[in-house]
Amino acid sequence: MPARLTTILPADGPQAIERAAAALQLGELVAFPTDTVYGVGAVAWNATAVAALFRVKERSVDKAIPVLINGQEMLESIADRLPVGTIRLIKRFWPGPLTLIVPRGPAVSDIVTAGGEGVAVRVPDHRVVLDLIDLLGKPLAATSANISGQPSPVSASQVLEQLGGRIKFLLDGGSSPAGVPSTVVDLTGSRWRVLRPGPIELSQLKETLG
Repeated sequence: MPARLTTILPADGPQAIERAAAALQLGELVAFPTDTVYGVGAVAWNATAVAALFRVKERSVDKAIPVLINGQEMLESIADRLPVGTIRLIKRFWPGPLTLIVPRGPAVSDIVTAGGEGVAVRVPDHRVVLDLIDLLGKPLAATSANISGQPSPVSASQVLEQLGGRIKFLLDGGSSPAGVPSTVVDLTGSRWRVLRPGPIELSQLKETLG
C-alpha cells in the first residue's frame, strides 16, 4: 500500500474536529481516541470508504465492522428493531464500553455487517469521538486503529506506528483511559449472550437483564 502523509491533529486544537469531519464526508479515514482504545473509522453509509477501512487494516471482509453512534435516535436509524432488554442496557451502560449486536436496518450495507443480519453498535464515553459524530451527523463504522491481529493502540503514537501513511487524519486526544476493548453482547437471538468479555462484567449484565 503506497504511503502518504498522515496529519496528526491535537484533538482540542482549533478546527481539528471540523477538519476530521470534513475528511470523513469526503470518504477519508480518520483515527481518534475513545474510552476503550484508539479507533479508526469511516462514514458507515459510505460503502466505498468502509471497503477502504478493511484494506487499510488488512482486515478480512468476513469480519463485521462495529458502528459508533451518539445516542438512541441514531441507533433507531440503524437497527431494524430494538430487542427486549436493549433500552435497559443503554440506559445503564451508554455512553460506555458496551457494544450491542441488534438486528440491522435496511440502511446498513452488507460490507458493514459482513453479510450478517446483526449490526454491532456502541456509544463511546469520550468527548472527542462524540463531538466528531455530532458534527458529522452520521454513524461511524469504526474498529481499533491497528493492523488486524496486532495490539490495539491506546495512544496516538501507537496508532501512527501501525497506520501512519494509511489514513488522512489522526486526532491526538492523549491516552485512552481504559485500554481494553468493549464488552460485546449479542441481542439478536432468543437469549442474549456475551461474545467478548470486557469492562462490563457478566454479573452487571445479569443484574440489568435478569
